Amino acid sequence: MRLCAWYLYGEKHRGYALNPVANFHLQNGSVLWRINWMGDTSPRGIGASCGMMVNYRYFLEDTASNSALYLGSKQVRASEQVLALVAQFQQNSKL
Repeated sequence: MRLCAWYLYGEKHRGYALNPVANFHLQNGSVLWRINWMGDTSPRGIGASCGMMVNYRYFLEDTASNSALYLGSKQVRASEQVLALVAQFQQNSKL
């Protein structure tokens, strides 16, 4: 889950999220909200994402500012759960 959080939050291509689904939601002003272990146990889900599923949350009053932050400054808004996983990844990573 730590690696998944880093991939969605920290891995970038030209400053934007490497994952196309993450990039889509973040451009539209969502918050990277939750990573669900074994959220998709279908054969496709296991093959594509090791069964993990991600929730993006849209706070309607914040979508315009979140979108502008991402598009302008390339900053990803994320929940405390995701940020804690990112911090754990960074502490344990040798990258």
